[in-house]
Amino acid sequence: MKKFLIKNARLVNEGEVQERDLYIAEGRIVKIDQNLSQRDSDTTIIDAAGSFVLPGIIDDQVHFREPGLTHKGDIYSESRAAVAGGITSYIEQPNTKPAATTIEKLEEKYALAAEKSWANYGFNLGGANDNIDEIRKLDPTKVPGVKVFMGSSTGNMLVDDRKALELIFSESPVPVITHCEDEETIRTNLAKAMEEYGDDIPMEMHPDIRSREACLLSSSMAVELAKKHNTRLHVFHISTADECDLFEKDVPLEEKLITAEACVHHLWFSREDYKQKGSHIKWNPAVKEASDRDAILEAVIDGRIDVLATDHAPHTLEEKNNPYTSAPSGGPLVQHFLPAMMEFVRDEKLPIELLVEKACHNPAKIFNIKDRGFLRQGYWADITIVDPSRPWRVAKENILYKCGWSPFEGTTFRARVSHTFVNGALVYENGKVLETKAAQRLEFDR
Repeated sequence: MKKFLIKNARLVNEGEVQERDLYIAEGRIVKIDQNLSQRDSDTTIIDAAGSFVLPGIIDDQVHFREPGLTHKGDIYSESRAAVAGGITSYIEQPNTKPAATTIEKLEEKYALAAEKSWANYGFNLGGANDNIDEIRKLDPTKVPGVKVFMGSSTGNMLVDDRKALELIFSESPVPVITHCEDEETIRTNLAKAMEEYGDDIPMEMHPDIRSREACLLSSSMAVELAKKHNTRLHVFHISTADECDLFEKDVPLEEKLITAEACVHHLWFSREDYKQKGSHIKWNPAVKEASDRDAILEAVIDGRIDVLATDHAPHTLEEKNNPYTSAPSGGPLVQHFLPAMMEFVRDEKLPIELLVEKACHNPAKIFNIKDRGFLRQGYWADITIVDPSRPWRVAKENILYKCGWSPFEGTTFRARVSHTFVNGALVYENGKVLETKAAQRLEFDR
């Protein structure tokens, strides 16, 4: 395995930015110090002057569409897009075909990733109305969590039986992770809209159909269940100002039993963007008001929201360009998450130390991921180098997603990822995914 010496770096780690060198050997971070010299002739030196060196991003919510939906994306294509965006580890969701609601189906996905993934991988088991026996059998050291769709979203995985929810929340040996939207509220709103518009509902009505009331009602129920059963709960993709107040801000992460995530699209877009972007920003939960967008960023900064992620969920353009009722929700994001978040850093809306905390450190802490998420001696060398002053424009020709489009097309980002290391192997360098595959199954220190 190659050895690397990263020189003249601005290391961003554990609340500090420090001028340091970093030495990598045997897949691990061997030494972090000032003025390190080349140890032997087979060490490759990378001069990171002017750049930030971060722990690799850990994306706790992706949908890579394999098995069964690989015309949209697959583990190979989307993991390569991820490392191009500085993401070195991901946790993938169970709403594939077939859905990963048994340990057998889950292990089949792990086998696919072992063969095809460019980034480290973990897979959540899907909760269902009738699979509590499978949940009970989970090995906490091998599986990140149980994903519960409290709104049906994409895929038929709705858990709407209160007794099933009580069992999952009370008996899961791993964290319970929720998609929170109240299905009855959504169905009522959709029926009213279809009465008026038929199938051709204006896209800008999406936040009225998948409404703030639907989100708050469901998130409140998840928090109530977690408090009742002392459950380790992680609530995905907060989309409203109202929901932010369900979570605590003056408690250290290590003491929280209930945590929350925000996704880049809910921080970037708002209702005003539907007119131009249409279904390309149709997500579940919906992108809502500018006031929600601003409140979510405030909650990220003050500690109510603990994690930043993507909810990467590709669909083909042909699918997305359908009328409202048949255009699926979701979009591709892993390649552009870090450049987009660096815009908040450049505009002084988000300190880079906090970005690293929310996108690297905290996912590792919440899921107890072993030896990752930090720049520490002895940890796996999952590392991202970001040049903060190297503008580039998102265009068809530089998009790596299998679906071939991005909601950020036409956007010029000021920062770009220059290098990505996975387990000490250089897998991405200056615009090119390298044919070096070193990904591993994530381990959980529980």
